[in-house]
Formats: sequence, C-alpha cells, structure tokens
Amino acid sequence: MKLVYAHEMGALDKKAAEEFYLPTAVLMENAGRAVAEAAAELLGGDVYAKSIAVFAGKGNNGGDGLVAARWLSAAGAKVKIFLAAPAGDFSGAAGVQLKTCAKSGLGITVLAEESDWDVAEIAAAHADVIIDALLGTGFKGELKGAYERACKLINSVRAQVLAVDVPSGTEADTGAADENAVQAAATVTMQLPKVGLYLYPTAELAGKIITVPIGMPEALTSQAEGSKYLVDSSMVRDFLPLRSGNCHKGEAGRVTVAAGSPGYTGAAALCAQAAVKAGAGLVSLYTPLCSREMLAVKLTEVMVKGLIERMPGVLGGGAVSEVLDAANKADVLAIGPGLGTSEATGDVITNILEGYEGTAVIDADALTALSRKPELLPQLKCTKILTPHPGEMARLCDLTAAEVDARRVELAAQYAKDWNCVLVLKGAPTVIGCPDGTVYVNTTGCSAMATGGCGDVLTGIIAGLCAQGVEAEAAAVCGVYLHGLAGELAAAESIGLAAGEIAAFLPEARRLVEKGEI
Repeated sequence: MKLVYAHEMGALDKKAAEEFYLPTAVLMENAGRAVAEAAAELLGGDVYAKSIAVFAGKGNNGGDGLVAARWLSAAGAKVKIFLAAPAGDFSGAAGVQLKTCAKSGLGITVLAEESDWDVAEIAAAHADVIIDALLGTGFKGELKGAYERACKLINSVRAQVLAVDVPSGTEADTGAADENAVQAAATVTMQLPKVGLYLYPTAELAGKIITVPIGMPEALTSQAEGSKYLVDSSMVRDFLPLRSGNCHKGEAGRVTVAAGSPGYTGAAALCAQAAVKAGAGLVSLYTPLCSREMLAVKLTEVMVKGLIERMPGVLGGGAVSEVLDAANKADVLAIGPGLGTSEATGDVITNILEGYEGTAVIDADALTALSRKPELLPQLKCTKILTPHPGEMARLCDLTAAEVDARRVELAAQYAKDWNCVLVLKGAPTVIGCPDGTVYVNTTGCSAMATGGCGDVLTGIIAGLCAQGVEAEAAAVCGVYLHGLAGELAAAESIGLAAGEIAAFLPEARRLVEKGEI
C-alpha cells in the first residue's frame, strides 16, 4: 500500500475537486461516515444509546468529525459535540457540516468559558467513545490554547479514543508528537495512510490504523506523488521465490560470510545460521584463523574457514584474495558482523569490497570501515545492500543518531540514491531505501527484538534470500519483513528474546506468508 506525506494527500484532494469533479463536501461525507462505522466497531457494532463525545477543530478534520457525529446520532447514539474554536471560524465544507449538525438538533458546545470545559469534562468521563477530530495532517510543532487543553482532557479519561486521520498533536510526515498529543485506541486515516502514523512516537499513539476509502478512484490515487510503500505480507509473498520439488543444495544458493573475531564469534554464528534458516543451500563462513575452531564447534551446518591474520583477530592482506575467491564462486557475500574494527582489518574489508562485483550485504564492522572512507561508497562496483542501525548511519553521513532516527524515511531515500545502494535503515520501523527513490516502511517486529545480535540475523536472512535468486531490493524487503515476523513469533509478546531464536522461527514465518495465513 502506498504511503503519502500530508502535502501529497493535499494535492490529491485538490485534483479530486478540480479534475475529477469530486468536491470536498463529498469526500468529507464519505470520510465522516467511515469514522462513524469505525466508532461502531469499537463499540461492538451497536451504537444505540451509547454516549459519544466529538471534539472538533475548525478545519476539514473537524468537518469529518461533525459528519461522524451526525451519522452516529442518526443511528441512535447520544452524541455531544465540543468545538475548540468559535463557530464563526468554521468555514467551507466544515462550516456547512456545523450548520447541518445544529439544524439537526445535536448538542454543540463551544469551549470558551470554564463552565463549557466543565461540561466537556463530564461528557468525556461518561463517554463510551471519544472522537478526536481536533487537528489533522496540517499540524506541526506544539499544541496551544484550546487545542492543547482539549487533548489533555481527552487523555485524562478512560474512554476509547478514535482519532480522525492522525491523532491530534502528531505530525503526519515525521511522526513527531507534542507531549500532550492524543493517545488513540484506533486511527481512521483517509484513502491512503500517512507516513508519520508508522514512525515513532506517533506509531504508539495511533493505536490500530484503519485505512478507509473515501471515494477517490484508482485513476486519481495512482497519481499520488512519491514512491513510499508499506510492506505487507502480500508484497513479500509476491517477491519470494518458488522452489521446485527436485531442487538441490547447489540450486538453493551459495552464501559466503566474512565475519567474526575474538569476542565477537556470536555475531558471525548468528549471521551464518540465519542464512541457512532463510533457505540458502550452502553457507561458508570465513573468519580470522584464531576464531575458526570455536565457530566450527558452534556451527554444524556451515563450512568454517580460517583467514590469514596479521596478529590474533586482525586480518592480514592475504585475507583479501581468500574472501574474494570464495565470494566469486558464491551468489552473495555477507560481510562485517563482528569482523573487527582495527585499521588493518578495515583496510582488508574495503579492499574486498573494491574488488568484488557481485551482490554484497554490508553490515556492522564493514560499515565502520566504510565510514572512514565514505567516498568509496558510490564507487563500489558490487550491488550493495547496506544494513546500518542509526549509530552506524550517523557515522556514514556525519549526523547524530537522534537526527537519523527522526529523519529515517528522508535519509533512507536520499542516501540510497547518493550511494547507489539498497539501504536498510534498521530500527522501529526499519525503512528500506532504493536507488530509484522508492522507500519501503516495514510493519513487523516488536520491542522484544531490542537485543544484541538481531542485526546479525537480519544480515544473514537478506544474504540467504539473495542467494536464492531474489533481487537486492526484494531481498531486503522480504528479509526485513520475515525478520520482524519471526521475532514476533519467537517473542510471543514477552521480553527476553534471544537473537538466535529469531532464526529458529524463520521457516514458520516464511510458511505463514507463502500460504497466505498472515
């Protein structure tokens, strides 16, 4: 499903009126009715005699809420409307809806005097559902005045809250949120989901996200600017390869992994084992010689080879040709997890990448090596899949980790193009940027995955999928989705997940997707 920024949705609204003869009033009516239906669903399907408080702002978001109020009242609900702005400030389609509600006899209170706020507080405290239609996709910055007070009031009561398009006080593009932004049980977003709904902290404030059609034809929505997509199971199912009944290990793909050093053999083991569990036919791990014996014991399904060292754990120049020879005979190279951060090892890593022309999944210490020579990134001839976390990304593009986290969609798109790579920016959510400007936002994963080694597992999964013939972009999308889904299955909603358990649940995650059971 396509994701949009606020201005992109605004452009569609304008085209709807000017080119498709769909006036705002029609779209507002459809949106408001969808909100009313979502409110009914929250209440188990029957709104008769239920108490519903609608808090409305003066814009089109408020207009959607007023339409919802009218439909709910017509269905027998006891509806009270509270306005965060004077009635005279409501104009256009929202102004018409306010007049219709007044003419229909709905109770409307303008939040002006203290007594009005007292009435609103009592109504909210006794409401079965509160509809938040205060502020929409145009909000940026900080809540102020009556809007801030209304948001505080909504958050102070126990009623389920249904937000219209975005929770009030959150930014539709960035996911940034005011400290008093509305905490919703569900958010009804119109026609196309907004990017910010899937970015934190808004992702936690939005609750269940319900995307509803409001009458825009496909001929119009297909014209939405940008190429941002929400990753779902149907997309992943289309990307995953089918395996013939007589497939053998050589046809299932070969992975070369360059990883591991003393103290970090776990990273190498997790990466290599994940490639196996992702379906690769043959996995070979190349590691500093002093780590070989330990890793050979850990990994029974992986061939482990020792690399020439300058000193224990520090790779020597001869390791370059060893890894290149192996990688050139394989389908993909995964390089970096736990390999070491010494200058000598860094030089070996960059020399390998400069000499390789296949597909490379570049992670961890390989990213650190490249951060010392960022000018190499666009020059590398290999098909690059970079998998940085915000700290590694910050070093690569000279920003802070906090800046990277706050701008993950923008930066993934920008640097995937600048570096001519597939950029997997890990985090919540993980975002995949592609050289042509396409961006994918992942929807799987859970907080239990905030544990060491999860990134190493992801690198192995993506490499394993590449080995099976999945193109780099699709392998990144599928890998990230399956990684998150396997994490959800392994965690079973409890904290204490070990990264290796994610790999163990990969076959089940893939089966669920392939069979259409999720």
